[in-house]
This record gives sequence, structure tokens and C-alpha cells, in this order.
Amino acid sequence: MTSTARELDGKRALVTGGSRGLGAAIAQRLIDEGATVLAAARSATPDTPAGAKFVTADLRTPEGVRALADTALEQLGGVDILVDNAGAARVFGEGSGTIPDEEWRDALDINFLAAVRLDAALLPQMRERGSGVIVHISSAVTLDPPGQFLHYAAAKGALSTYSRGLAIEQAPHGVRVHAISPGNVASPGADVARRDLAASFGVDPSTVESKAPLGRGGVPGDVAELVGFLVSDRASWITGRDFIIDGGEFPRG
Repeated sequence: MTSTARELDGKRALVTGGSRGLGAAIAQRLIDEGATVLAAARSATPDTPAGAKFVTADLRTPEGVRALADTALEQLGGVDILVDNAGAARVFGEGSGTIPDEEWRDALDINFLAAVRLDAALLPQMRERGSGVIVHISSAVTLDPPGQFLHYAAAKGALSTYSRGLAIEQAPHGVRVHAISPGNVASPGADVARRDLAASFGVDPSTVESKAPLGRGGVPGDVAELVGFLVSDRASWITGRDFIIDGGEFPRG
């Protein structure tokens, strides 16, 4: 008799930035494997998975993060899988010296501190159960950061470093922590950033598209597949790594 069980049956997941692009693809991948998913974002879009619960959230403030954590615990009864995917920043064509203080603060709030705050709010119930998985969506731009986007790259770099430390701290409590650093993946936010970077260099947008040795740019499903593996029991002996998924494009240290 063939089993119809899926590997995430019974799991409860929260995906931030889950209304479009990477977040929507990740939410759908988790749903496909049986998880109950709460997607959080500023607003729903036509790309928000129909099978997900949705909640409006503002992750730029401690109060907004706390409200989301409370809503997730109320609606899901607990969170087994947390995917910190929310992220955004504007390109400043004249370089890092023209990035205003408020943009640096905003980049840190949404790309780094939102994850720190949400993790802190949801970790206690994971530790109490002795299980849980946290995935931070960082960025391969940290490997070759342009000055025009340095506030974003710096915030994501902080997220990657934090992920490693949190993984070591939480491992004895049964909680696994991963970072994923996507390269040139097609998504609404990334597409705008690439267009604006091209404009700042005065070049055609095609020149900042993926030059991956594998011969194509990434799609959200590529990242979602990696997330699906890392949150499953198949990855039960993996924690504390930053997985670069870029088709081999970015330089390694």
C-alpha cells in the first residue's frame, strides 16, 4: 500500500515576506509537503499561495514583530518552522556615501533586526518542545557588495553571522538554524534592484543579469527546494551553515 504522508505533515510554519517572489515560492513548497503555513507581508498579492493563511505585518518595528509573533502563535498554536525572508532596500546610484542615516537604519531593521526580534519571540516555544527549524534568507550580494547597495549587503552580512552564532547556541536545545544566500534570482524586489543598479552604472540592465556558470539565472523555486530540504528530517544533522545558491556565479573567499 502506497503511503500518502508528506514529510511536513503536522508542521506549522511562518514565512515572512510570504506574499510574492521567494517568500511565496517557499510558502507553497512547505504547503505542498503538508505544512500549515502562515504567510506574513505588508499586503497580499495575486502570487500569495491560496493554501496559506495570510496576515498583514509591519516588521520594521519591535511592536510590529511582537504582534506578528503573537498572531502566529494564536493562529497556528505554535511554530515549528520559521522562515525569515522579509527584506528590502533602495539602490543609491551615487554610492554608499549618499545613503542617508535613516536608510541604513531601515535596512538594518527589515533585513536583520526583524529576524533577530522574531526569532527571540518564537524560540522559547521551540526550545520547550526541543525541536524547531529557523531559516534566514540572506544574500550572495554579501560576497561582492556594490557601494550603491552597501546598506543592504551589510545588513544581510550581519544576518549571516548572527545565523551561525544562533545555530551554535540553540543546537543543544534541538533547534536548527540555517542561512541561505541566493544569487541572481528572478523576483519582484530583486528585479527592481538590478534595474536600478544598471541605471546607476549607466549600462543596459542585461549587463547585471546572472552570469552563472550553470547558464541561467535562478528562479524562486530553486531557493524553495533548498528550504524544503533544510526544514525536513532529511537535514536533521545540518545546522549553522550559510548555503550559497547562485549557479556558481559569485566569488568565494
